[in-house]
Amino acid sequence: MQRTLFIMACICFAACGAAAASGMKVGIGRAVITPDTQPVWLAGYAARTVPATGMLHHIWAKALVIEDGEGQRAVIITTDVLGLTRELTTTVCAELKAKHGLARQDIFFNASHTHSGPVVWPSLSVCCAFTPQELQHVVAQNRMLSERMMMAVDHAVATLAPAEISLGFGTAGFAINRRKRDAAPVDHTVPVLRVSAPDGTLRAILFNYACHCTTLQGNNLLINGDYAGFAMLELERAHPGAAALFVQGCAGDQGPEPRGTVAHAAAYGKALAEAVEHVLTQEMKSVEGALRTAFTETNLAFRPVGLDVFRAELTGNDRFRQRRAERILYAYNVGSPTTDLPYPVQALRIGKTATFIFLSGEVVVDYALRIKRDYSGENLLVAGYCNEVQSYIPSLRVLQEGGYEADDSMIYYGQPGPFTDAVEVSVLDAVATVCRQIGLTPASRGH
Repeated sequence: MQRTLFIMACICFAACGAAAASGMKVGIGRAVITPDTQPVWLAGYAARTVPATGMLHHIWAKALVIEDGEGQRAVIITTDVLGLTRELTTTVCAELKAKHGLARQDIFFNASHTHSGPVVWPSLSVCCAFTPQELQHVVAQNRMLSERMMMAVDHAVATLAPAEISLGFGTAGFAINRRKRDAAPVDHTVPVLRVSAPDGTLRAILFNYACHCTTLQGNNLLINGDYAGFAMLELERAHPGAAALFVQGCAGDQGPEPRGTVAHAAAYGKALAEAVEHVLTQEMKSVEGALRTAFTETNLAFRPVGLDVFRAELTGNDRFRQRRAERILYAYNVGSPTTDLPYPVQALRIGKTATFIFLSGEVVVDYALRIKRDYSGENLLVAGYCNEVQSYIPSLRVLQEGGYEADDSMIYYGQPGPFTDAVEVSVLDAVATVCRQIGLTPASRGH
């Protein structure tokens, strides 16, 4: 009995010593972002004409703050919304710099892209025809969202404690390429980051998958996080006291199938949670070492479109094209024509074990596959829907094929039209820039 107690004490001491030696600390925070007041207009489907009628489950902002042995910090903020805006992320970053000394490059935002969450104005505002009173209400909900994100980070900073971090990879097969062309690419990888206390107690699970949160369609009027929300609920029920954070992948052309019911969303959530659980039962790579972060911004050029096109749209019968034309012509007339899109790209590296690439917008899966090929020697998590979601980001292949992700979606995002053929090179060059800044060189690269 004494020998058993001695062995257990040694194991506990060794675990605590490992955490202390690495110097890694992690804090976790969360805040409900389900709007407190009514009405709540849901984002993502132009066909909706009435607000939400209820809720399936709460939606959340969650924060994971990681600190290395030198006191360098990085914070990952996940949100159950369609997408964030530049105004929101700028506001939150300014507050976090003032309160916690976090630089812009140290703050990483991700949206799950649920189509069953509240409108985040002005994203996809071409789909909306709000009265002045409704718009005032939506903007107030925006302010609440920014405040709740900051609350989550505040709590995460306050709960920083020694931690062991590990990384593993699984698979989930329910995402399909919704363009359904021959040999259409998919990415079924499920990266999983595990955060435990020195005694082995599970504190947080961060996981990533590339699939549109569109299991529930336009006829759904109940607030929820779609399959990602159900997956987080499954994991948190299985591990009381631990937080589950979902990071959306490069899902611009990836979607669940079949879809349409709450049962579908719950089933996909369970399947994803089971994939994560399988990773947690396997041997995972220990993640420790210095944090390195990087941020850059490039510009993605739009193809020139003649003003006559927008003049015709303004007087046409398509209300979405009318609204798009109104904002394009207004921008032109005040001397700020929309010719390109500012595009942020970020990277986070923890020691030499884990690297996260954060891409803005509705990025198609080609980018994740290309980045993983270019940096094939790295343990990568590639995320889309980061920072701000301002349009689809097609690859050159998708751009040349045309269709919704390349062209028609620009109407609803209020953008003038397709990007130029340089879009993919511009994004990958920005990725190469941030990777160099965190000490990564590609295994292969060639446009």
